[in-house]
Amino acid sequence: MFTIANLRKQFLEGVLTPKKLMEKTLADIKAKDKDINAFIDVYDEALLEAEKATKQLAEEGEKSAPLLGIPVAIKNNILIKGKRKAAASKMLENYKATYDATIISRLRAAGAIFVGSTNMDEFAMGSSTESSYFGITKNPLDNKRVPGGSSGGSAAAVAMGAVPVAIGTDTGGSIRQPASYCGLVGFKPTYGAVSRYGLMAMGSSLDQAGPLTNTVADAELIHNVMAGLDPMDNTSIAPDTYKEVSIKEKYTFGVPKKLLVDGIDPDVFNTFNRHLEVLEAMGHKIVEVDLPLFEKGLAAYYIVMPAEVSSNLARYDGIRYGLSVEADNLLDVYQKTRAEGFGREVKRRILLGTYVLSSGYYDAFYGKAELARSKMRQELNEVFNKVDAIITPTTPTPAFKIGEKSDPLAMYREDIFTVPVNLTGVPALSFPMGMVEREGVSLPVGVQYIAPHGGDNRLFAIGKKIYDERL
Repeated sequence: MFTIANLRKQFLEGVLTPKKLMEKTLADIKAKDKDINAFIDVYDEALLEAEKATKQLAEEGEKSAPLLGIPVAIKNNILIKGKRKAAASKMLENYKATYDATIISRLRAAGAIFVGSTNMDEFAMGSSTESSYFGITKNPLDNKRVPGGSSGGSAAAVAMGAVPVAIGTDTGGSIRQPASYCGLVGFKPTYGAVSRYGLMAMGSSLDQAGPLTNTVADAELIHNVMAGLDPMDNTSIAPDTYKEVSIKEKYTFGVPKKLLVDGIDPDVFNTFNRHLEVLEAMGHKIVEVDLPLFEKGLAAYYIVMPAEVSSNLARYDGIRYGLSVEADNLLDVYQKTRAEGFGREVKRRILLGTYVLSSGYYDAFYGKAELARSKMRQELNEVFNKVDAIITPTTPTPAFKIGEKSDPLAMYREDIFTVPVNLTGVPALSFPMGMVEREGVSLPVGVQYIAPHGGDNRLFAIGKKIYDERL
């Protein structure tokens, strides 16, 4: 399997070098990406860096950095100094970052080589990577279907075998949902565990960066490299912020069965039930839990998130940086720049967010959504007093066809199981639980494990036991 652990082993045994690996990576991208469109930019200096890594590895051997020579793809909304970072928008089509995101600095210090910048939904707004100014990304497992979103380019880069790991961002499921659609592992950390410094903000109280990989062990390694307190980000947290979450041999898993009644495809539901049977056969306990407010999560999310979007994207005004459309007066510059620079979905969310924050509607909508969010946290805390983790399908369906979800509400429903995690700030892990068939093609579907705040290591332990050891 294409994993960091296997590549590292081959490096140390002299079977493979970072240079040879990078040559293959770049050749794979050239051969496959014309059809898939996973990458917006591929970095020319990656091969030179791989040559340096080959020499360094020969000198340092096992003492070398844990990611030395490993090719990594980075989502287009994570800043790398000197590289174009457009958030897949015309608004920032030619913008070059002036500094590195904290996670970029940490990955580079660990030896990672950045191969290129991956496609995404514009400003991370979408669940399919169909809203990118740079074109649609296709699912490598079935190019008539979407790879998910908004981190669809990162998922596709791993799924097509170009890189063993890619970094995405997750605001409402944007790592876990593409992981489900592409048959990968996707991890969303506890809010604050990973610095947001250098991430283009969509929803500041929701966004977190995380890995897309082929194994849980790789996801754990990448997360541990990126995580940690950052003085540049006041929302980042120390590892001991939350009480220790223990790791066990056997767990009690909670399943919110009432949440699974409507909107989930029957074969996805059956695959999920078979996964629960496997857990019971392994000696774990499955209990039903009641999470009535989780059913309200989607409604609350699509108030909180657009509100934060409208605030964060106000900076793109045609004056300071990015696209600027000339006009006769300042107001027209604002209006024409934003009309031309933003795509349809971004405009929709800005308008919705401005509305819910406006005078006379703030308390009726945003205030109630934040209250619901607080109640959801309380609800989760009560449930976690009874169970070690909560399990749901990651998505209600497998990957859908390109253009199939033209109705925005139908698209939003794909996030029904993932958005409550971001609203409450807890960590969640998605990995494949099986396959379902659509039109003669076998498509993966994922299972999502949710842990208490600070329970990231518990999720890794569960995932390695249940998924990695059974590969």
